[in-house]
Amino acid sequence: MDSRSSSTCRVRQRGTGLRHAGREVTEYLLDAGGGVSMAVLDLGGIVTAVHCPDRQGRAGNIVLGPARLDDYLGGARNFNSLIGRYAGRIAGARCRLDGRDVRLAANEGPNALHGGPQGFGSRLWRVTALPDAADGSAAIELALDSEDGDQGFPGRLQVRVRYTLTRAAEWRIDYHAVTDQPTVINLTHHAYWNLGGGGSIEDHRLTLPAGRYAVLGAAMIPQGLEDVAGTPLDFRAGRRIGDGLRAAHAQIIAGCGYDHFFELHRSAPGLVPAARLEDPASGRVLHIETTEPGIQFYSGNFLDGTLQGHHGAMLRQGDALCLETQHIGDAPNRADAPGTVLRPGEVFTSTTVHRFGVMP
Repeated sequence: MDSRSSSTCRVRQRGTGLRHAGREVTEYLLDAGGGVSMAVLDLGGIVTAVHCPDRQGRAGNIVLGPARLDDYLGGARNFNSLIGRYAGRIAGARCRLDGRDVRLAANEGPNALHGGPQGFGSRLWRVTALPDAADGSAAIELALDSEDGDQGFPGRLQVRVRYTLTRAAEWRIDYHAVTDQPTVINLTHHAYWNLGGGGSIEDHRLTLPAGRYAVLGAAMIPQGLEDVAGTPLDFRAGRRIGDGLRAAHAQIIAGCGYDHFFELHRSAPGLVPAARLEDPASGRVLHIETTEPGIQFYSGNFLDGTLQGHHGAMLRQGDALCLETQHIGDAPNRADAPGTVLRPGEVFTSTTVHRFGVMP
């Protein structure tokens, strides 16, 4: 059911004036009464705002985005959106699947990035505002049918993503997908975080419970996993992001900063800690847990000052960062990577939880 004719007291909707694919883009406002609220577009599942309080109780938007909504269709593609069918890079825009060569749509030189030139972040999703829950949470479900051959990917993929905002100041993302042919899948969300609401993220402190990272090779394609010990990619004990952002280290040079997959510590299935991000200035803290095997830390390296942010300043490297829970990029071409193949009769599921708070 499309929610355009329905609403709840915890989920409201409003028009944006922006049109795409012959339809007006709608914004959904979620507020569970726990001090955190968020705004979501049916365009790409884009999160335009997450408002949460700082240590003084002052609310601010900690998702950094463009000044104009129509920039999401141009220079801000993939900003704050759902990513699919495959997050990250696939080398040569091709992979082997059940003994045959699958050719994908290239959109970063010869490679396929974030699902191709018309990935999930540029699509209009069907949105349902879910009824008020007994626990006080606010939720919407986003649905998209990706047809066989979409961006070169085989099989008709039916995707459902649920955003839930809880009274405990949590944003939970639940992914669900099925296919009618074997295909590859790697879904994530590409939110750009700045816990201060603006300025640099270099003074943010990041902790990643990850002992290994994926080495970047040519064209930033992930290679084998190496130990983080003794490198600027060791975030196990927490470190100030700016201390390593411009380090004279081969991997920081290769990524123009941080743009690396980190393998999370895992002893059992289910949610595990994935990241802790702190902003000492505002006191805000973001905890992330996930069922995914890893997390991609991206320090906004290709923000080049050509796009104005909603806070008024031009966006540059170090103004925001992404923490994308996912499988490693180029996994369909790697025998040593966890499987990303989805087959008929199987169900892809994944969950990531973002928990917002303040430092003691």
